[in-house]
This record gives sequence, structure tokens and C-alpha cells, in this order.
Amino acid sequence: MYELIIGNKNYSSWSLRPWVLLKTLGIPFKETFKVFEPFSSREAFRQFSPTGRVPVLKDGDLTIWESLAIVEYLAERHAGVWPADPAARAWARSAAAEMHAGFSTLRNICTMNCGIRVALKDNPAALRKDIARFSELWNEGLSRFGGPFLAGDTFSAVDAFFAPVAFRVQTYGLTLDPKSKDYVELLLRQPAMQEWYEAALSETFREPGHEEEARAAGTWTADLRATA
Repeated sequence: MYELIIGNKNYSSWSLRPWVLLKTLGIPFKETFKVFEPFSSREAFRQFSPTGRVPVLKDGDLTIWESLAIVEYLAERHAGVWPADPAARAWARSAAAEMHAGFSTLRNICTMNCGIRVALKDNPAALRKDIARFSELWNEGLSRFGGPFLAGDTFSAVDAFFAPVAFRVQTYGLTLDPKSKDYVELLLRQPAMQEWYEAALSETFREPGHEEEARAAGTWTADLRATA
């Protein structure tokens, strides 16, 4: 059985991607949780991850790191990771790769923090550009392949790659066009996403760096997380 090593569900957008994909497709795996520790996680995580980061997938003696590589490894072994239709599959791979490598302003300003709600203090042009681009991608996929998911009628890896964006939209109240808003609501309703969210809310650990980033983004209007 696969072992997927992940970080805190409240913060770890990269861990969410393969986790939600495995859960949604019903691929069995063992979840191993490693808590983020201030100033020490990188070296501690080097014991199981070449980069000192999560997620990491273990398959016997093999170690696969980076969410995109993990997804491609799974795609070689399981149907449904990418769409069966060649055009949809090519588009989905391109969109997922763009998400993997881009949208730096969205990541930096709207750091993933599932359990809070934030009124942004600023809406710079670079952030608006990122929002416009992922909305454009979503509308293209939904229109070309018929929805309700980005590359057709079933959840696939491209949806997993944009799953953290759905939580960011919820946390920071990002304004979207109607079709993009409906897509976010669809993602948030998925059983695997709801399971992840409930687990994130139950975490009592607070990592200072992530908390500071969220404080810098704007005014917190709610903190729904459990307390110790």
C-alpha cells in the first residue's frame, strides 16, 4: 500500500493535492502526518524527503516527491487520474503544470489557512491578474469539456491541483465570476475536501510563519479552528 506523508492540513496546500486525488479516486493509502516545526522542519523532513518538504509518496522502496511527480506516478498505475479523452488530458496536464509553477502572488498574499476568514487589506494588480488567469482557465475547461469538473464529468488531477485555490477563495473571500464561483462551491462540497477541512479545523497547532503571513494579508474576521 502507498504511504503518503503530508504536513498540517490547515496549511499544507501541496499535501492536499495528492491526498484529495487518492481519496476521491478510492486508491488505498496510508496517511502519515508530520507536523511543521518552526525553524527545524526542513532538516527533520530530510529524513524521508530529499527536499525536506511534503508531500512525499512511498511505494515500497521507492520515494516520489513533488506533487506533480506523485500524480504522474499514480497515473501510470491507476485509471482516472487524468481524463481518458486525449484533448481533455492534454489541457488538464497543461493547466495543472501552470498551477504547479505559477500564481506566485496568490500564494504569497493568500497563504493557505483553511480555518480562518480574512478581509484583505489590499488587492494589488498582480493578485487581480492571478485571479483573472485561473478564472479564465476554469471557464475554458468547463466550457470545452462540459463540466462540472474542469476536464469533464469526473474529478481528476487537474481539479486536485486547484483544490487549494478553493480553500483560498473561501478564506479570503475572493471575488469570482459566477461560473468560477460555482466551481469553487462544487470543490468544497466534495467528500474528500470536507474531510480535509474538518481535520484542518480540528488542528490546534499553530505555525508562526504561516500565521504571520495570514495576519499580514488583512483583518481576521473569524477563526474557526479548535483551541488547545
